[in-house]
Amino acid sequence: MKQSTTFIPYQREIFAPETVLSKSLDFYQLMNQRRTVREFSSQLIAKEVIENLIKTASTAPSGAHKQPWTFCAVSNPDLKHQIRLAAEAEEYENYHGRMPEEWLEDLKLFATDEHKPFLEIAPWLIVVFRKIYDEVDGQKRNNYYVNESVGLACGLLLAAIHQAGLVALTHTPSPMNFLAKVLNRPANEKPFLLIPVGYPAENTQVPDLKRKDLDEVSVFFE
Repeated sequence: MKQSTTFIPYQREIFAPETVLSKSLDFYQLMNQRRTVREFSSQLIAKEVIENLIKTASTAPSGAHKQPWTFCAVSNPDLKHQIRLAAEAEEYENYHGRMPEEWLEDLKLFATDEHKPFLEIAPWLIVVFRKIYDEVDGQKRNNYYVNESVGLACGLLLAAIHQAGLVALTHTPSPMNFLAKVLNRPANEKPFLLIPVGYPAENTQVPDLKRKDLDEVSVFFE
């Protein structure tokens, strides 16, 4: 039986064309300063900030509005230590046999290895889980376009982190199943991303990289 849907008026301020142009440029210039950072300060960040970041991420569109994500925010030192130990164990295997030579060669740009101290130094870790299905009244209800939906939410999360004046790292210590175990997550949740969040350490440096030009990432049909 088809469920009825209640529709409400769409409400937000509509800007003049010249304002739209300036806002689009301003936001691009802000986001173009975003960089992945691996050197974090231990300076504390209020829980309310993390709550706001997660609420922003949860405004992302999702398949059938299922919102198939769980954001686990971790500041507990013991849990962060467990996550670091497990992540470094997986990363050691990656750097010493799992990763093909081409991958290792590409990673040299970033001077990374299996040591991940930022997992304990950063004041917060946001572990993003994708929900394959939901349990509703004891029944499994499938979610749709789960990877796409969670990816969109993570993109908004990274933008929100940068807009707040903080830095982040999209860490993927593959395989990541240990995160579900450490955080005692249910069977329908699978790890998607591990994101340390905080202020950059003093004198932080990042690789001197260049983003692709517009004509390398877009095609216009006018």
